[in-house]
Amino acid sequence: MSIGERIKSARMRAGLNLRDLAENVGVSAQAISKYERDMDVPGSSILIKLAKALAVRVETLLRPQSVSLSQPSYRSHRSKLLVRDQETIHAQVLDWLERYMAIEEIMGVQVEFQMPKIHRKVKTLDEIEQVALDLRMAWKIGLDPIENMVEILEAQGIKVGIIPGADHFDALTLMANDAIPVIVVKDGMPGDRQRLSVAHELGHLILDIADGLDEEKAAYRFAGAFLAPHPAVLLELGDRRSRLDPYELHVLKHKYGMSMQAWIYRARDLHILSEADATAMYRQFNAKGWKQLEPGDPYPIESTERLERLVIRGLTEEMISEPRAAELLGKPLSEFWKQASKQHDGLPLPIYH
Repeated sequence: MSIGERIKSARMRAGLNLRDLAENVGVSAQAISKYERDMDVPGSSILIKLAKALAVRVETLLRPQSVSLSQPSYRSHRSKLLVRDQETIHAQVLDWLERYMAIEEIMGVQVEFQMPKIHRKVKTLDEIEQVALDLRMAWKIGLDPIENMVEILEAQGIKVGIIPGADHFDALTLMANDAIPVIVVKDGMPGDRQRLSVAHELGHLILDIADGLDEEKAAYRFAGAFLAPHPAVLLELGDRRSRLDPYELHVLKHKYGMSMQAWIYRARDLHILSEADATAMYRQFNAKGWKQLEPGDPYPIESTERLERLVIRGLTEEMISEPRAAELLGKPLSEFWKQASKQHDGLPLPIYH
């Protein structure tokens, strides 16, 4: 990726148009356009001003690592996503992936994704139950609740990112360098919705869906089956129910990291609840205003910490410098330590300040 492409990518991440950036740097919009199209190269003083205006380090604009991305498959109302929003999302994903893959290369810890050797072709929604079970067995997860979806997928070589995104954006799946599966979700989602989104995108990646079967319904069925496998659901709910208590659903939400409403869908899919009984429960949720905000304490949000752990490891082992660590983290080290200290009750100790 050229300097011009990096300037444009950073501008799109910042949500600035040409005129906005030009005013902040003190040059014309035409000059910025020439930089971005590689028709001119900014001098060192302009490069510093560009980095400051874009809230990035100069090293970011000169970063050698380059990643190619396939056309993303969005889980959102893509028709409502403006072209500018799509460009912003693309730039955010590209920046995160380049930093991630750079530190992996430095530390020599790349994990290669291998498609699991399971039967993935499905013609009906019910067949998806076995695919989810087979995948759990192939990845040696068993039937227990999954404590951390992000860690499970990253251990298999699937990159999982959380970005600011844009309005009407929930999640996307794409391939990096034609070989690395990438799942990205929007920052700020409730934890249970985040996990369902990640599992849904995993369904799109794993399933080989026959013609005529609705892909979105299939991916949602997979998400529920992967987070709460059929045998575990039967153990928790029994074979047949006429209703589920909200407190029961809340406890299961926190045990499996799947929303109360998703549990109702799950019980209906497995014929534990009839269609009529499930519909009655949906109406109850709507009437009480629980559709948007479920009662009780929320399920915690998962974070993607592997990149940060690798950067701190590289810094500790003196494989990278402090400026390089800051560039790979995408923020000043002082800001990173401050945020980490707030999150972890005073740790880490400021040894690198």
